Amino acid sequence: MSDMNLPAQYFRAGVGAVIVNDAGLVLALERADIPAAWQMPQGGLEADEEPLRAVFREVAEETAIPAHDLQLMQASPELLVYELPPAARRVKTGRGQVQYWFFFRFHGSDQAIDVLRGGEFRCWHWMAFESLLDAAADFRKPVYRRLIEQFRHLPMPGAEGPACTHSS
Repeated sequence: MSDMNLPAQYFRAGVGAVIVNDAGLVLALERADIPAAWQMPQGGLEADEEPLRAVFREVAEETAIPAHDLQLMQASPELLVYELPPAARRVKTGRGQVQYWFFFRFHGSDQAIDVLRGGEFRCWHWMAFESLLDAAADFRKPVYRRLIEQFRHLPMPGAEGPACTHSS
């Protein structure tokens, strides 16, 4: 579906990934076009693409994390929706996204994470879910709050890592 041109009144089908390390911190990506705007890996579904396949593709495209470094812990029991501010709507994005979300445990090496190659992100950081909620764009916050509620029972203790890690 990401190749379709959507009128601004339509929502695009998408996927998102909550990726947590062994310390219980969430992988957050800082947007290159909006400094200090952090988000989790996400993106649109391609035509006829299964959501789980799409989320592995999006994570690999945005972070270089291969599927074998991710352990699926849980899928969101519901579709979650965010609406873009009117000024941010484009032909590709439409009005926002209706998303399938997945919670993963990360078992790879931090050194393998590369967010620079796609140009969408400036750096990455492991942070507490609540800190990511504070650092996210306002239109993403309702979805992130709902994800915190849905995945609250899964272990996520820990202290935050370095402020910002640039990929090599």
